[in-house]
Amino acid sequence: MKTTAVRLYGKDDLRLESFELPPIRDDEILARVISDSICMSSYKATDQGAAHKRVPDDVAQHPVIIGHEFCGELLKVGAKWADRYAEGSRFVIQPALNYKGSLDAPGYSYAYIGGDATYVVIPNEVMLMDCLLPYAGDAMYKGSLTEPYSCVVGAFNASYHTKRGTYVHHMGIREGGNMAILAGAGPMGLAAIDYAVHGPRRPKNLVVTDISAARLQRAAAIMTAEDAAKNGVCLRFENTWNINAYEALHRIAPEGFDDVFVLAPNTSLVETADKLLAPDGCINFFAGPTDANFSAPFNFFNVHYSGTHVVGTSGGNAQDMREALELISTGTLHPEALVTHVGGLDCVIETTRRLPQIPGGKKLIYTGISLPLTAIEDFDRLGESDPMFRALGEVCAKHNGLWSAEAERLLLSEAKPI
Repeated sequence: MKTTAVRLYGKDDLRLESFELPPIRDDEILARVISDSICMSSYKATDQGAAHKRVPDDVAQHPVIIGHEFCGELLKVGAKWADRYAEGSRFVIQPALNYKGSLDAPGYSYAYIGGDATYVVIPNEVMLMDCLLPYAGDAMYKGSLTEPYSCVVGAFNASYHTKRGTYVHHMGIREGGNMAILAGAGPMGLAAIDYAVHGPRRPKNLVVTDISAARLQRAAAIMTAEDAAKNGVCLRFENTWNINAYEALHRIAPEGFDDVFVLAPNTSLVETADKLLAPDGCINFFAGPTDANFSAPFNFFNVHYSGTHVVGTSGGNAQDMREALELISTGTLHPEALVTHVGGLDCVIETTRRLPQIPGGKKLIYTGISLPLTAIEDFDRLGESDPMFRALGEVCAKHNGLWSAEAERLLLSEAKPI
């Protein structure tokens, strides 16, 4: 089987290539990828090359396929797994395999599996670690976005609180407490808001900050205070550009915040989070710095006397992904809110290289088509001369300007194949 894929050869060296996949062994599965959403982690792997902790040292000689937020269809199942997985069924993958303690993961470390490809070979360890999960949703993009949502679920699960005088860590955010999400109006922030409002453990008060008025405006229009109130959450958005963020949030919750999520690797954000903590408050550093020496001051007086603490998470596990799958499949979570751009496999290289500079949320790739990266908000303008974009604009208008299963079906039926 020939595949077309974006492969990483080293620092800032991505190539779109067609090549033959090896025949699958009895313990492998051949699959077709349909959608992949581009993660900032792919940018970091491209920026660092072999220096990245998940990228092999010999990547220049043995390139890897990038992309780890993907959804597709199983085509041929090896004999070992034939009684568990059915050909023709849809799937998603939890890339954090943790196989024998290794950091190797699809999308970073493998020659024949990654999200930015038309066809892939799923290796035995993915199934051994129970990281190949069935997907029964109505749109492939929702399957792709279960991976970033699983990271959010994992972060909420990893936060913890204690009771003074005991040594038990009660896992999860404080239900009915005060929560802040700093730098929270980007795509992962939207996912965190969505889960905080609609997930199983909800704060009473949720404050989301950002320094971009446009991002905040979009976030507030999608994740509305009215909907949050129906779910028992008082949701506020605060623009902290050029103001003292601590003072602004302290006025909202002078008693402090039980949970503070930091979504950008910024020293001042970490310092602000520390100051905002209530006794037994927990910071979740949900931001992946590229600087191995990134650090920030932390008040250890409060650690000792008030029990404040910090955790960090990077990705979720298979159980987190199962929860995300369930909540997305039932319509409880809203992954369409994250998507602001769509494109084909041939726009992946430029999009990945420039990801920090491209505004908006998730960049959703359909690997079987050829399409420049296109913002949903540009569909109407492009539709003046292109019937496909005109139709896509009309469909998105029906869905509050958001991507949808209907839009996905239209794009896949009308776009040029890769």
